[in-house]
Amino acid sequence: MSTSGRLRVMFYVQHLLGIGHLRRAATLVQALDAAGLEVCLVSGGSVVPGLEISGASFVQLPPVRAVDLFFKELVDEHDQPVDDAWKARRADALMQAWRNFAPQAVLFELFPFGRRQMRFELLPLLEAAKQSPERPLIACSVRDILVGQNKPGRNDEMLALVEQYFDHVLIHGDPNLISFDKTFPHAEKLGEAAHYTGYVVDTAQVPVGPDCPGHDEVIVSAGGGAVGEDLLKTAMAARAKTAAADATWRILVGYTVPAENFQSIAGAAAGFGDGIIVERARPDFTTLLANCRLSISQGGYNTVMETLHAKARAVVVPYAGGIETEQTLRARLLSEKGVLQIADEATLTPETLAVTVNQALAGPGAQSLIDTGGGPRTASYLLDWLAPWPPT
Repeated sequence: MSTSGRLRVMFYVQHLLGIGHLRRAATLVQALDAAGLEVCLVSGGSVVPGLEISGASFVQLPPVRAVDLFFKELVDEHDQPVDDAWKARRADALMQAWRNFAPQAVLFELFPFGRRQMRFELLPLLEAAKQSPERPLIACSVRDILVGQNKPGRNDEMLALVEQYFDHVLIHGDPNLISFDKTFPHAEKLGEAAHYTGYVVDTAQVPVGPDCPGHDEVIVSAGGGAVGEDLLKTAMAARAKTAAADATWRILVGYTVPAENFQSIAGAAAGFGDGIIVERARPDFTTLLANCRLSISQGGYNTVMETLHAKARAVVVPYAGGIETEQTLRARLLSEKGVLQIADEATLTPETLAVTVNQALAGPGAQSLIDTGGGPRTASYLLDWLAPWPPT
């Protein structure tokens, strides 16, 4: 247990495919730390280098990841299917992290609106926290849009878990863009437990100017997962067909993309001549966005909101594989507001991408009145709730 005297918040996050959930959690951790809270971030996904969490402590659980787009099969750090013994070790490690940190608040990223596969460790922790003599505040941290449910009763199950265990649901979105009820039909039943925070964006000041990284470049990214290789290669092939053929195109390959795939992408770039740089995803991504001529990316929450904050011209190719629907919906809503251009993943070719790129280059940079104060507002909510905690 800490002796700093600050209120303690334990934040659990599990990324299974890309790293967007972990990056958003890290941005929130920085905001909580800046507000004077002591935070322990507990991660159950693959290790991500260069994660910035300010003064927070960090606990890495034995990593697990999904090997399919439907999140049906989970494997451990040795690429072996997880079994009951592994689950028991993970659950024990998570419980020990909670006991060691003894937080006044426990924040669960996405659960119970997702990460159903992790119930084996989350339900025991929730039950222990609820029954604790010094019961912590229990809250959910959830993005604006949920994956669509096609199984009867699944939304009922989510609501029941909220009602059984959770004090608050922090919705990291803006109802002026999309309200939570659009993808969670029981949203009204959450009542006063539901709180919109605005979108979570890293709003730290970044350098801008001709000598800064990314100046006048086309930045092509596909998040931190392994699902964007086709987009990266298609963008390289589209370069010569666009009005930005004179620019440097910087291709950012996700951390979790295997080395052989990275080499395949780099090899493809060599076939298109000079002017294309292929490298791993960088911690100064927001600086690149602030200085670029154009961003081409998938439609993940973090990248899209960072693009809006940077006011960059943007082409978004929403990822729609497996059960994913949230990127397409968010990108469509923003496109309707005129702040970005969309290219369809299903029909993506160098020619169709080049047309969309030229449309984006001919238009204004991204402009939006969407609320992006999610980090500080989340901290403010937690401070308010913890002031009288535990309730008398």
